[in-house]
Amino acid sequence: MARYFTFRWIRMGLVGVLLALPSAPAQAQVACGPHDLVVTRLGQLFQERQTGYGLAGQAVIVEIYVSTSGTWTMLVTDVAGRSCIVAAGDGWENTVPVASKGRAA
Repeated sequence: MARYFTFRWIRMGLVGVLLALPSAPAQAQVACGPHDLVVTRLGQLFQERQTGYGLAGQAVIVEIYVSTSGTWTMLVTDVAGRSCIVAAGDGWENTVPVASKGRAA
């Protein structure tokens, strides 16, 4: 129960931050653009490919892009197809995948 409660608050916080992004000042330097263009540039500039995604509410998709060299980018896309880079870094490490219901890992 505590785990569900924690993830619920984290998700609500993330959605709140995402809703505040359009009103953020230009100094925040959030990179946004059409989804196809942003994904193409991640591939061209950093050789990053999508490794996973998930829904944050009914209006936002969160995607993780990772390169073989360990760079990573968190991309958030709205229902209109506008994507924004909300986090990026290096040193990505893959872990054991989470098993789906009814299947072993």
